[in-house]
Amino acid sequence: MSTVSRALSDHPRISTKTKEAVKELARALNYEPNSKAIFFKQKRSYVIGVIVPHIYEDFFSKGISGIEDVALENGYTILFGQSHDRIDKERQVVEAMRNQRVDGLIISLSKETNKSDHLKTLDAYNIPVVYFDRVPSQANVNKVYCNLFEGTVDMIEWLFKQDRKRIAFINGPGAIIASKERLDGYIEGISRRKLKVDMQMVEQTDFSEEGTHKAIARLLGLKKPPDAIISFNDYVHMDAVKYALKAHVRINEDILFASYANISVNKHTAYPPVVSVDQFPYSQGEAAMKMLMEILQNKTDDAAAAKAFVHKEIPVALVYNS
Repeated sequence: MSTVSRALSDHPRISTKTKEAVKELARALNYEPNSKAIFFKQKRSYVIGVIVPHIYEDFFSKGISGIEDVALENGYTILFGQSHDRIDKERQVVEAMRNQRVDGLIISLSKETNKSDHLKTLDAYNIPVVYFDRVPSQANVNKVYCNLFEGTVDMIEWLFKQDRKRIAFINGPGAIIASKERLDGYIEGISRRKLKVDMQMVEQTDFSEEGTHKAIARLLGLKKPPDAIISFNDYVHMDAVKYALKAHVRINEDILFASYANISVNKHTAYPPVVSVDQFPYSQGEAAMKMLMEILQNKTDDAAAAKAFVHKEIPVALVYNS
């Protein structure tokens, strides 16, 4: 049986004559190698788990495309899962990925995830993890991310140049590290203009339409309402604009709207953000998968072996919608 297996896999020790004879017999018998047995022997499944909050979102679908393109180039397939922005669901999907014996995991954390203990358990199974976009703050992880702090500072500077001085901010849930990065960038951007940061101009949404409507309602209800509003992402922006229109706000005239992500649908909406921070999700996904491939190539059977954690920053860019 070992000779047959070697012949079918073009082993150099098997003569060309023997290889052809074995392959001819295999074709006659419609024989197909047992991939599970092969993977078991190699201690690999050639499957990568990928978990994102929502597959349907333009941002994450682009990230998945980057991941999948690199995976296919390296002979891997992808097993997708969604957390639906819930930590309990994320834990459930991580466990399912572990049970499927994926070779590695790429994940963008849910809005509720402020601890990653359920992901650290994968160390015991020697399953490496790479985080992308929504990443944990700790240094001892592999992650791909954007510099949202600098992107926010640049966006606020641009808004000031448009003669907007009361810039408000609708931030995301506090558990997301990106929310803190955005807020820090917002505070820095305002402070650079020698202005006092008015925290009444900062609101928060849980990403639901209702949560965003409540946030912008409070901003519009201020004694001195904003003349510019930055939203956590383009989806929050669309919900904010929906409410503002009902409040008879002239979008991008009375109030300039800015955002993050630069999703494709911005080109087709009546009121896109005047400026959006492009976080290049395809590049993030591509970089995350390349990072994981390198980790797998250098992987040992010792789960406790010393690790050199890799961090990669993807540059952002301001995109203007006229």
